Parts: sequence; structure tokens; C-alpha cells
Amino acid sequence: MSDMIHRQTLYDLLHRSAARFPQKTAIIYQNTRQSYMEWEHDVLRMAQRLAGHGLRLHNHVAVYARNSLDYATLIFAAARLGIVLVPINFMLSAEETAYIMEHAGVKAIVTTPEFLETVQAARSVLADSPLALLIDTATILGDLPTLHPGPSDPMISDDTDYPDSHDLAQILYTSGTESRPKGVMLTHDNLISEYVSVIVDGGFSPQDIVLHALPFYHSAQQHVFLGPYVYLGATHVILSVPKAETILPLIEAEGVTEFFAPPTVWISLLRSDLFDKTNLSTLTKGHYGAAIMPREVLIELQTRLPKTRFWNFYGQTEVAPLATVLGPDEQLSKLGSCGKAGLNVETILLNDVNEPVAPGQIGEICHRTPHAMQGYYRNPEQTAAAFAGGWFHSGDLGVMDEDGYLTVVDRKKDMIKTGGENVASREVEEVLYRAPDIAEVAVFGVPDPYWVEKVVAVIVPKAGTTPNPDDWLKLCRQHLAPYKIPKEFQIRQDLPKNPSGKILKRDLRQSWTSTAS
Repeated sequence: MSDMIHRQTLYDLLHRSAARFPQKTAIIYQNTRQSYMEWEHDVLRMAQRLAGHGLRLHNHVAVYARNSLDYATLIFAAARLGIVLVPINFMLSAEETAYIMEHAGVKAIVTTPEFLETVQAARSVLADSPLALLIDTATILGDLPTLHPGPSDPMISDDTDYPDSHDLAQILYTSGTESRPKGVMLTHDNLISEYVSVIVDGGFSPQDIVLHALPFYHSAQQHVFLGPYVYLGATHVILSVPKAETILPLIEAEGVTEFFAPPTVWISLLRSDLFDKTNLSTLTKGHYGAAIMPREVLIELQTRLPKTRFWNFYGQTEVAPLATVLGPDEQLSKLGSCGKAGLNVETILLNDVNEPVAPGQIGEICHRTPHAMQGYYRNPEQTAAAFAGGWFHSGDLGVMDEDGYLTVVDRKKDMIKTGGENVASREVEEVLYRAPDIAEVAVFGVPDPYWVEKVVAVIVPKAGTTPNPDDWLKLCRQHLAPYKIPKEFQIRQDLPKNPSGKILKRDLRQSWTSTAS
């Protein structure tokens, strides 16, 4: 039995909000609205169902699903039982899913009818198939039990064992470019200390009405917005798919005050025909992250949403995931920066021998924080490398100015080395975004017999424009050194992205190589 007096878990955050605001609307999902009291009751019923399937403290349970009320309920039901939740990216193949299931040692996987075929295929890959539970449906498929809680189900008793705050809450698998993803181990303590930083530095309020459109499997939506706003007792509007034609009307219909999205989604809103036809006056807080916001796009957002104050959040899953924050009053004065270290974070730039670099010099972005993961699950070598010298090493390169404001230059692996010179893809992208006919751009390096790597750019033109690569070349020549100018431009209708909105440059590199061969 854990120390009940000092208990502080993810479930306790919901429990206390339900005690403070029992009748307040907690969740809006499709046609369902639940108060905090009603939602907590369903969380406890779902915990009872999980326990009824033999799931207990410290068991690992995967979830493979889109956002829904049931997904949000599962997060806190698992926390109540001390189950270690393993959210899986629903874009992964059966083989990739099977790897995570096996590596994480999951005892159960929770899914929906939409993904049942993929999950069953993943289970067939494994020698010992874990129990499959079904959420987000009232229909039982075959002999699979439904996890949808019914009103007559008994609720879990208060004397059932709780986890400790230092127990693992979740294992989140990275979506990096390595051949195999790594499992980031986060405790309740890790996550809640990050929630405090987010609430203080992000301008969060219990009065906010928050739209969750990005997937919960991703640490940003779940642990920068869902968890902290449950802590505060705010109202949550849940959306399964982040499309402009559903996001914009929902903001107006529900009076949404806060919305987070990566730059690609904000760009899609700006380019939507609905943007200027929708009343967005309630949207007073806009957060962005997960990728670099182009300067021209930020300026356009501030011009077209004058009542919205913007924050830039930067970090990675390994720090739960917030590291630095650029506040609304600094967006223009520190344009392009991701701000300063958050409340519970210390950030420094180190060189290749773990020495601090001077202001204005490029170094690897490193952190010390109680947010930081416990390590990579079953991967002591990568854990040791990430924690070398007593810092968490992010793998990102950055520059810090004299005032302590951080600017991300590039991922270490995305730095282009052409003709013996280093080129930061972001710098080239920022210049190209100045072109009036460019909606999106991705700059990266591809193999070249002369340059070793050559700089190339994939462009998505704005609708209704006639793209002119000669103009882009002229723009680059005005603002960039010759070795930084793309050697080739390629025009496409869209860019490959993961569900959290990050542009998949590895896919662009692969497709570029295959078309050139």
C-alpha cells in the first residue's frame, strides 16, 4: 500500500478537480457532455473493467486509437490502477506496432473497430499474444469484450492499491528516425512537475475551454494540454481528426478559448476558406510547437487573429515534453526564438566534449529538470548516452543570445553538410517562406557525388498561384550565401507528416533518392 497521505498521481488531479467543480462541464465529445463528477464516475467504472480483466498495478497496457472520450477516460483509469499506459501511434504498421507491444511487454492492448485489423495482425506477429480489449464502441466484435462502461457497473473501491507518485505512469515511444523507436519512461512525478511548468508559463486558466485536436498518443497534446487542464478543472473539447473544416466551426460553436497545433495545422487554418467566415473571437490563447513556426506565418497569424495571444512551446518527449517557452509579449521582439527555460527547467548549450558554448555559438541543447524521463525502457546504452555529463542531451542544435533566449538551429541529424560547409535547413526555409506563392517548404540534404550532400527544397505552392522557381532562386541569392542555396526545387501538392503535424523529412529524402535513381 502506497503512502496515502502524500498521494499525487494523474488520477488524483482529476479526483480533486471533480471535488472542486463537480457540476462543471469537463468533457465535450461529439454529442456527449460530461461533468467532472460524471467523468470521474466513468473513470472508476473503466478502472473496474480493467481490473476485471486481470490488469493490476505496474502492468503495461497499450492503447492504439484516435482521440475520443474513452481514450481520455482510459488515461485516468489506468492511472487509478497504477497501470503503465503505452500509447501507440495509430499510423504505425502491424509490424511496427508488434515491436512496441513486445518491447514494452504489454499485457493488454486497447483499440477500436477502426484499427482492429491492424492490432490483430500485430498480435499474430507475436508468439504470446496479449489480451485485446475494445474501447470507444457499444458493439462487441466476435468474442472481444467491450470496455465501454455501463451505468450498472460497480466502481472500484477506495481501498484498492494506488501507485506511488514515483511509479511509472507511461512509456511513450519516440517517433524519431532511428530504425527502432525508444520507450521514454515517465513517472507521475515527472509528468506533474511538467504540468506545473506548463500552467505557470503557458498562461493556463480554469476558465479555459480547450480544444484537443492533435492525437493523445503524442506527449504534447496529452501532457501539455489534457493533463494540465484537468489539473486546473478546465473544459475539454475533444476532436478525433485535426482538419480545418472541423476545427474552425468547433471553435465558434463551443466558444473555445485555447488551441494548440504545430505550424502545419495553423497554416491549414489560415489557408481554409472557412477562416474568414468563422467567428474566432473567443480564441484568446494560441500555442504552437512540435516544429518551428515560420516567421511570416507567425506574423500572418497575429494579424488575422488580433485577439489571440501566442506562446511557443519547445521540448521533446524525454522531458515530458516542455523545456522552453516564448511568451506572447516576446513573439515579435524575439521572433524565431523558442524562449527561455520553463519554470522547472535549466537549459544549456554544450559542445561535443560537454563544455558550455558562448552566446551566439551553436551547441547541443541540454536540460536538467524533474520533468526528465527515468530513461529509455530496456535500453541502458541509449539512456547513458542521453544523460552523459549529468545533462539530458536533446539531439537538437541551438544558439542562445546574451539575454538567454534559445533559437533552435536544427536537429543534429538534419544539419546539411555540403562542400565542407554546414547549412541549417531552417535558415533556408525561413527565407523561402518570404515568397508570396509558397504555402509550405521543407529543405534537406540528399547525396551528391560532388558536394557530398546538396541542398534541395520541396515546395507546396499556395492555392491559386503560379509557382516560379526562378523567383525562389532570386530570393535565396538575395539573402543566403551561395553554398546555402538549394541546388534543386521540387513542387508537390503536400508534404508527408505524422499525425502530430511534423514534416517527415526522412520520407522526403527517401522519395527524392528513389525518383532520382
